[in-house]
Amino acid sequence: MRIGLLTENGYPYVSGDAGLWCDRLVRGLGQHEFDVHALSRCERQEDAGWVPLPPQVRRVRTAPLWTAEDDGVVYGRRARRRFTECYGALAAVLCAAGRPDPSSGAAGDASAAEADRFANALYGLAELARDENGLVGALRSETAVRALEYACRAPGAQRPAREARVPDLLAVAGHLERALRPLSLGWYEDAGLGAVDLCHATSGGAAALPGLLARHFFGVPLLVTEYGVRLRTHYLTAPDASPAVRALLAAFHGRLATEIYRRAAVVTHGNTHARRWQERCGADRHKLRTVHPGMDAAPFAAAGEARGDAGPNTLVWVGRVEPAKDLVSLLHAFAEIRKAVPGARLRIVSVPGPVPGSGPGGAFGEEGGGAGGVGEAGEAAYLAHCRGLAAQLFPDEADGPYAVGRNPVSFEEVGGPDLPTVADAYAAGSLVVLSSVVEGFPVGLVEAMLCGRATVSTEVGAVVEVIGGTGSVVPPRNPRALAEACVALLRDPARRERLGAAARARALELFTVEQNTAAFHGIYLEILSRTPLRRGGLDSAGASLPFAVPAEAYVPGRWSAGPGSGGGGGLGTPVASRTVVRGGPGWATDTPVPVTEGAR
Repeated sequence: MRIGLLTENGYPYVSGDAGLWCDRLVRGLGQHEFDVHALSRCERQEDAGWVPLPPQVRRVRTAPLWTAEDDGVVYGRRARRRFTECYGALAAVLCAAGRPDPSSGAAGDASAAEADRFANALYGLAELARDENGLVGALRSETAVRALEYACRAPGAQRPAREARVPDLLAVAGHLERALRPLSLGWYEDAGLGAVDLCHATSGGAAALPGLLARHFFGVPLLVTEYGVRLRTHYLTAPDASPAVRALLAAFHGRLATEIYRRAAVVTHGNTHARRWQERCGADRHKLRTVHPGMDAAPFAAAGEARGDAGPNTLVWVGRVEPAKDLVSLLHAFAEIRKAVPGARLRIVSVPGPVPGSGPGGAFGEEGGGAGGVGEAGEAAYLAHCRGLAAQLFPDEADGPYAVGRNPVSFEEVGGPDLPTVADAYAAGSLVVLSSVVEGFPVGLVEAMLCGRATVSTEVGAVVEVIGGTGSVVPPRNPRALAEACVALLRDPARRERLGAAARARALELFTVEQNTAAFHGIYLEILSRTPLRRGGLDSAGASLPFAVPAEAYVPGRWSAGPGSGGGGGLGTPVASRTVVRGGPGWATDTPVPVTEGAR
């Protein structure tokens, strides 16, 4: 089948979110064809170029979200009236007070009506952009700001909207213009997204918007994958904005997420935490599928089999040094551990990049490095604070009067001579510790499990779902509980061995690239099996064909117009004309090869 892969700030760019995951998915499904439609977030990302693409990627179309030139389209009177009506209806929905629970009787009916109003306004703007060859100038016009102001001042508007000032209205209008830029793209044509069998959006928000329009214009089914819920990211951004701006933007992204979940054929998530967000935003639970992120197990295989290199009393923490990882609690817990196990050591290993092993951008919804992160300067300051705390809690110790003293806590980085890879970092300890207070999908924890290491983790994000009883879990911000769990495992090597083996078996079963690829392949087939024929064909006499796409069209190689197809001819009788799905495989439009007796 032909897949339209929709990405934002990611694949096929070298730098971006979820690039590694998308590349593994495309390479693992070599039997399908992919048309990549990518939205970029900055000029530096485009200048960095693309990753090497496999042959199954037929075409790549890109569009920037960080800039948009004025399309120069001048609307006539009728087009201006259409824009004012659609944009005004969109603004009215955003300014409406409250968001009733869809499951509560009449309130649910009102919520469904508001969702329909938002959808009609959104698709009305998309149709206007398609008819007039652009929407950028209209979204930047004074008409848009006045329509937004009128909606904020209308009776029944929520209080933050009524208190919006001119700067707030300009800020909201500017954000809506950037968010709605995909409506003006030239992707919605018969040879574009109209030619694919399935649209797969690798995140919500802007990436799924082209998929919504492909479904609206052509009936193309939509699959949405969210490893980090995009709506939550919007809630965490711009904390310094005014209440009016935050309320209106939250309403827009919430309504957009609801529409995406309503129209998608299947919505996948990586953990229960993301599933709860999707259900709260209106996703039908019958559409939801859990597809755990896939990790490449090969780099960690050697560490999982070689268990003699680790120090018996060595604890290892691996990740990105930032406040969300709560290294302060870990250091205080290690002070208690040293009292019970005097020879214990703690190796804090920092990994360059947002998430260990997941590639740039945090491919699987890791928290802390995304929206609300502290940045490089904040991380450097936090690392300096942790170093100072370690020096204060643990003075340098020496084995004798003539030996050089050293601190039992060491701060290291992956890439040096001692720890060249992330797998070497996990192999350097007998126990891996995760002390985070905020976490999405804990990629580092999965990597430790693949290495066959026992783990002690805090109960945040999807940790309990990932660990599944193969490690110890304690409450966050509780150094005493963390210390007790570590001491118990340090004193029981046999239990450490059992837990490490069970963790490795669980990770190999649930969190590998192979299971991730196989799950999406099954979902593709499931969606296509439930999708009705949406592109009919006509024979030479003008009558409709019952099967416009011959089955041979999906088999690599040349194929012939089968005898008897199109209602004429017997076996071995060539058909003069045949109908091929628009935008189908190039080899399917070649001159038919006559059917021979053997082939028949």
